[in-house]
Amino acid sequence: MGSDAAGKDCVLALGSNLGHRLDILQGAVDAVAGIPEVRVLAVSPVYETVPVGGPAQPDYLNAVLLARTTLAPRDLLAQVHEVEAAFDRVRLVHWGPRTLDIDIITYEGALSEDPELTLPHPRAHERAFVLAPWHDVDPDAVLPGHGAVAALLAAAGNAGVRRSTQELTIP
Repeated sequence: MGSDAAGKDCVLALGSNLGHRLDILQGAVDAVAGIPEVRVLAVSPVYETVPVGGPAQPDYLNAVLLARTTLAPRDLLAQVHEVEAAFDRVRLVHWGPRTLDIDIITYEGALSEDPELTLPHPRAHERAFVLAPWHDVDPDAVLPGHGAVAALLAAAGNAGVRRSTQELTIP
């Protein structure tokens, strides 16, 4: 991607396993694109994925956005939390079902151990539901501190991850 004076590049992962999942993901894309300081550059294909960890729950729909922002990482996090809240995201059960989950996977290559915003996102390097859509939208992507997304995806495998025929669009 490469940043310029107009902002910093970031990768956002979206997931939904409650309600009308595709409509929720499209609403999230629209909402993120509507944040004045964020420009959505690309949206991945949609994947249907088996939940990883947590209680028994429905399958997810997942996608990845490539974006550029002038927001600082914590401000971007606050904005995506507002988008989640607009879709009735409730944080009751760790790794539990949710209407919408938006994670900042990378932010301009930043490395941070801050528990409120760890960058890159913890476990992204081993989660095919993040790696597969990211690889589709940016085959040359690199996850800071972990290496090429293509190699990470090959190591993670694709069990429980199926590309959907459903699509999202950038408004």
